[in-house]
Amino acid sequence: MLQGAGNGRNLLSVNEITRKAWEFFEPELAGLGYELIEVEFARQDAARVLRVYIDKDGGGITLDDCTAASQLLSPLLDANDFIGSEYLLEVSSPGFDRPVRKPEHFVRYAGEPVKLLTHAPVAGRSRFTGTLLGYEDGLVLLEVDGQSLSIHSENVKKAKLNR
Repeated sequence: MLQGAGNGRNLLSVNEITRKAWEFFEPELAGLGYELIEVEFARQDAARVLRVYIDKDGGGITLDDCTAASQLLSPLLDANDFIGSEYLLEVSSPGFDRPVRKPEHFVRYAGEPVKLLTHAPVAGRSRFTGTLLGYEDGLVLLEVDGQSLSIHSENVKKAKLNR
């Protein structure tokens, strides 16, 4: 669905757009029983795309769920116009290789294979592939190459399941 007024004023950075989207979307989606998993704002070919990933207890996001969430978010975006240019709104399930973002996600998916990228290097690396062990006291716990590793959650740039 094409959104936005197309007025050419894109005053916010990509990070600010995704942060604002989280602020607006999370409570609204929770009201419908959905959990906001991730928000991405990126270019795809010549278009800008705002991708919103949702889930619900028990999983199993359907096309009807995506449609309901899109119908909820579209007027909210129009009313708040913080993107300032035309974009496509996409709402989908987080998929098989779902993002892992919140502390409760790191706990829920303990034992699962994961890929993780850090802002600053840890033990000389910024990219890790291993097994998620959980989350404790602000630390993401991983097993990488047979060794346990603790990474401060604020240093985690991106994490996703690697099934």
